[in-house]
Amino acid sequence: MATASTEGRGIPAAPTRPSRWRRLIQGQELVVTLVGIALIIFFSVATSAFATGSNLSTVSGYIAPILILAVAEVPVLTLGEIDLSVGGVYVLSPFLVVYLNNAGIPPLLGIIITLVIGIVIGIINGLITVYLRVPSFITTLGTVFALEGIVLLSSNGIQVNPVGGDTLAQVLGAWQFSSILWALGIAVALHIVFRHTSFGLHITATGGNVTASAESGVKVGWVRVACFAICSLLGAFLGILDGYRIGSLNPGTDGLTLMFYGVAAAVVGGTALTGGKGTIIGAAIGAIVLGVLEDGFNIMGINAFAYQLVLGLAILGAMILNIQMDSLRAGRRGGGRARKKSARGADPGAGQSLPSVEDDSSPESASTH
Repeated sequence: MATASTEGRGIPAAPTRPSRWRRLIQGQELVVTLVGIALIIFFSVATSAFATGSNLSTVSGYIAPILILAVAEVPVLTLGEIDLSVGGVYVLSPFLVVYLNNAGIPPLLGIIITLVIGIVIGIINGLITVYLRVPSFITTLGTVFALEGIVLLSSNGIQVNPVGGDTLAQVLGAWQFSSILWALGIAVALHIVFRHTSFGLHITATGGNVTASAESGVKVGWVRVACFAICSLLGAFLGILDGYRIGSLNPGTDGLTLMFYGVAAAVVGGTALTGGKGTIIGAAIGAIVLGVLEDGFNIMGINAFAYQLVLGLAILGAMILNIQMDSLRAGRRGGGRARKKSARGADPGAGQSLPSVEDDSSPESASTH
């Protein structure tokens, strides 16, 4: 919107702030959404078994674990870090509930204690990464192997069954749609925290420029440790959900691979591995796309190795798209600044009345405040 002073001097009006719809169209979330819709249409046409009520339960079982791990990783990835140990926490947590029950602790209390232990594991990862300055990849890689070793040693490699009554089991995964409902609820809650609280703003700012954030008063160390704690907490909760959903606990479960699926969904959805940019909604959409893709391949009888190939290409394509869109946005901001500078040169007094052309609600601009 141009002011009266700029209109009177013949200075071009500054671009208006883009609408929410236009920001969505320019975002990677829309691209992934369109891909997901195309996949759903393709599989529905290719096989009659896809668009059925029974398959809806199956595909939700594929989506829910990936979705929870994807949104769990987003805050950590936004910091420019990664948490590999969430896969180990995922495997360990349901066994802890069983061990605590064997020690005389009721299942519900055992679940609460297990979630607290998950938080503690995340805090330890964060403290080692932040204050001992060990790269998060190395810290959490060591933790994931240690946790998987604990599970194998304590269980002697033997599968066990979850504990608790039928009602508890139904709420925490045994009912066919409980896992996906929990996953969607977690995604909504994290999106609110990530986009509408000062803590979420501090995560994006810290990932964008940790030095500037610290000088602005952000407790960057606490923010980083808290993100690792949240990620580990959600990994522990997912392990419990999946334990009740599957009905048995396998100590040899490959939690590390599932964790990488979560990271892949977050990256495909628009979260940058380099930090400074994250999207909970995009991660959730990415998880839905991967779940639909895996389910469709299974129904059509396509070789499972093809899913790995497509997943790898999707990650590469998403990263290329991510980088290109960031470059495009940077070019537009640079052009806007150049126009402002030119207008100020034509009339020094007019520059003061020009509004900022940057979108303050975007993550890039939020990180500078």
